[in-house]
Amino acid sequence: MALRSAGLLIYRHGGAIPEVLLVHPGGPYWARKDEGAWSIPKGLIDDREDELAAARREAREELGVEIHGAFDPLGEFKQPSGKIVIAWSVEADPELRVEALVSNTFELEWPPRSGLMQAFPEVDRAGWFTLPLAMRKILKGQRAILSEFARRQGVD
Repeated sequence: MALRSAGLLIYRHGGAIPEVLLVHPGGPYWARKDEGAWSIPKGLIDDREDELAAARREAREELGVEIHGAFDPLGEFKQPSGKIVIAWSVEADPELRVEALVSNTFELEWPPRSGLMQAFPEVDRAGWFTLPLAMRKILKGQRAILSEFARRQGVD
């Protein structure tokens, strides 16, 4: 069975078109990557965990804040790796500040084969992007999530 992740496409109305919140993965492998490297806050669903609960947990772990609101299911999206991402859209609390990001950390042997373990943030930054810019920033496999959201918002 394919791995399953759950995530939230958090948005706000910043003008004529909505802006979406994307996160950039932390760690040395992603440090110099930008376009095509960002993601919605998401992660693997634990055994017997409710999918929406997993999406909310992942957002809390990656952003450091609890996300509340009306969660609109966007669907299931198959990634190039075969993983399935289940996504919901939710309008952001106006008080949500990406500058105050507090992410979980993970440990990795770095440099490779050095025997040294270092801690890195799961997410090193987050940002608000217009849909056209988000389409360039987001991982290729997650572009369909943005397209579905744009369709539902009536945005070309």
